Amino acid sequence: MSALAWTAVASLAAWAWLLLGQGFFWRTDQRLPSHGEPESWPDVAVVVPARDEAAMLPLSLPSLLHQDYPGRARIVLVDDDSSDGTGDTARALAVRYGGLPLSVVCPGEPDPGWTGKLWALRHGMVAAGVEADGPERPKEPEKPKEPERPKRPERPERPERPERPERPPEYLLLTDADIAHAPDSLRALVASARAHRLDLVSQMARLRVESGWERLVVPAFVYFFCQLYPFRRVNRHGARTAAAAGGCVLLRAEAAVRAGVPGSIRQAVIDDVSLARAVQRSGGRIWLGLADGVTSVRPYPRPADLWRMVSRSAYTQLRYSPALLAGTVAGLALVYLVPPVALFAGLAGGDAVAAWSGGGAWAVMTATYLPMLRYYRLTPSLALPLPFTALLYLLMTLDSAGRHHLGRGASWKGRRYARPRAAPESAGPGAAAEHARS
Repeated sequence: MSALAWTAVASLAAWAWLLLGQGFFWRTDQRLPSHGEPESWPDVAVVVPARDEAAMLPLSLPSLLHQDYPGRARIVLVDDDSSDGTGDTARALAVRYGGLPLSVVCPGEPDPGWTGKLWALRHGMVAAGVEADGPERPKEPEKPKEPERPKRPERPERPERPERPERPPEYLLLTDADIAHAPDSLRALVASARAHRLDLVSQMARLRVESGWERLVVPAFVYFFCQLYPFRRVNRHGARTAAAAGGCVLLRAEAAVRAGVPGSIRQAVIDDVSLARAVQRSGGRIWLGLADGVTSVRPYPRPADLWRMVSRSAYTQLRYSPALLAGTVAGLALVYLVPPVALFAGLAGGDAVAAWSGGGAWAVMTATYLPMLRYYRLTPSLALPLPFTALLYLLMTLDSAGRHHLGRGASWKGRRYARPRAAPESAGPGAAAEHARS
């Protein structure tokens, strides 16, 4: 056989393994577990980190304010040093729409060693009444010292704490400022967590697919993420695979304290996966699935917008390793690019083995992508250009690596993050497609 034929056979074998041996990643049936209603509804605090999100909040925040939740719930929006009036917009929307009580906190710029989102989450958790002390907890801003008073032996002085609610919540809903929720979203999340004794319940929001580029790139974005972190494996108790989708995470407050988050993952750029790993490693049970009532309202109308979304953290997912980058590029080329090349080159050159193997691999690839297109209510014909989309992701990953080596690494809304001393993320063959909506 020719070298092309051997390569095509290897690609077909890889797709046979992906079809049957990678946790059935291509299936889209991992939805919120069935549940009844609990006897009593626990208190919940919704924490929304927001940096320069004044344009998104009118599309998302009203859905949180109008949650149909039988228990006590409140919203803490963390204005992460915004320059567009995000905090004022949130307050105005709360006055206009009513609903759940909302408070806005402004923690200022993050301390060294913290990413912006995790710094915001930390302060939102503290404002909600949850102890958010990870290792090396950042110090609270010092207040002017008062004259010392004699200490009473029976009542030792306690350290300063931010003001907290009288009763801390049992659960935290961590959600992004560009995520809209169906009216029963919080209710369903809490009921599922209670019914199945889950410490973390996460739903992958349905992303926007209105423009042509969004329809081409976004479903593949989720498909690659599922390939890297098969939801069935994540949801199997005792499994080693852990992942979450940062747009919608219901977290038991006790599990957050036990895992030391967000302090224990304060450097993580891909914070949602790091959060899931921290909870799992501390003995917590996690669940991840696709959402029906949680949607992203953020548009990505231009190719450049989608390119930045992926390239921002693709090399971070590879732990800044040139060896892992080379392996990822080779893996993507073998799995996604070889099938169409082998098919057409085999037909043109009369190489039947290459043509049949390449065509078979492309057929399996197309078949595994169809469930994701159905989930997004898109035409099945979009499965055929998946090799081209994979090529775009490969180039985005190379661009991410190039930016890092030029000193322009992971960045988000004006902030650049240096390479952590010890990155908690792991890499895999599909790491170039790791989702970057942190």
